[in-house]
Amino acid sequence: MRVGVLGLALSAGLVLPAGATATAATATVPSPTVEEQRLTQAVPREILTRSGFDTVAPRFARLLETSHSYAQARRVVTREGAALWRRAVDRVQGRGPAGGDLSRDDDRPLYWARLGMTSEVRTWQPGFAVTDGQRSALLDALERTSRGQSDLHYPRHAKGLKRVLVTGFDPFTLDRDIRISNPSGATALALDGTVIQTADGPARVETAMFPVRWQDFADRTVERALRPYLPHVDLFTTVSQGRVGRFDVERTNGAWRGGFPDNENIGRTETVPVADPASQPQWTTTTLPYAAIVAADTGRFPVYDNTSVTEIPAGGGAEPVVRPDGPTAGSTARAGGGGNYLSNEIAYRATLLRDRLGLHDSLPGGHVHTPVLQFAAGNTQDVTDPEFVRNRLDIVAQVRAILAAAVEAGR
Repeated sequence: MRVGVLGLALSAGLVLPAGATATAATATVPSPTVEEQRLTQAVPREILTRSGFDTVAPRFARLLETSHSYAQARRVVTREGAALWRRAVDRVQGRGPAGGDLSRDDDRPLYWARLGMTSEVRTWQPGFAVTDGQRSALLDALERTSRGQSDLHYPRHAKGLKRVLVTGFDPFTLDRDIRISNPSGATALALDGTVIQTADGPARVETAMFPVRWQDFADRTVERALRPYLPHVDLFTTVSQGRVGRFDVERTNGAWRGGFPDNENIGRTETVPVADPASQPQWTTTTLPYAAIVAADTGRFPVYDNTSVTEIPAGGGAEPVVRPDGPTAGSTARAGGGGNYLSNEIAYRATLLRDRLGLHDSLPGGHVHTPVLQFAAGNTQDVTDPEFVRNRLDIVAQVRAILAAAVEAGR
């Protein structure tokens, strides 16, 4: 396969695309990222082949190589990124060919195909000059379009229709088990553009996905994606994979990064970096109707109202203290209910944005942790199994039911 290999070959100086000039040939070739380098392993190749997504990156590379200007390349990137998102959504929602025997509910083809495309952009050496800034802009456009962030569309005039915004994440901890799927990403693909029938009428769901990378969050990817939509939706929730065997509605989010490595194997231990840090709170809170969600019969997994946090008490020294009932006055955050990784951070950023937009009292929003998506007992090698698929489908269905309960509670 060409996916994941082209960039390695280029970085070794062995391959140049047709039409490359001598200047391009002698230029420094960017290296594939840690995420992109995992494409050479057997599991990603199998996932791509068994879904039909193994053709995505090679086709994209051919289109890039026929581009004769930066403007043309940008059009290719934008078009193909959006097409990848729509193809992934359509596959999960049962439209068009499955492309292979991998179950349609799987989020992993999108993740690995996107990395194949970003690797092509990163290592692309055209026959015309491309600045570092232009290459970064191409990568940014590809990330946004292939994650659904530029595909959030609600009907303008639909009386009685609720508007719901949901976010998901890429797979992560891939060096521990490269087979991992993220049920929050599967949920985003399954629910995008769908309508949930509730006791309060129909609710239109639009979704987007985010990377598991500290730097992207520091670069305000969450705020940039959500800011245009929060003033116009009726409810939002960020979603990520959390604890084994349970859902959690996270009551409180903390302004602290705990340092766990991201998908680039980079850790960050610091206060969550946001705009206007002088007004930054240590804590933000959910405005989701957590009591109604917990009380509703939404599926086979129990749902908890999680109120625990970890803090450094005001005037209490430097040792973190676990508070099962939420933070105390004047304390410094060390973990929200959802921990101190990027799931906590997306919840913190989204709810802080809600508050800074003046929507705290009018917009229900917060974070939901799904159960960990587990393979069948004893499956340590196969990329899928019936129990794995059943667990993912049940989690997605329960998120849908949680959203319905949340919309109904807001009547």
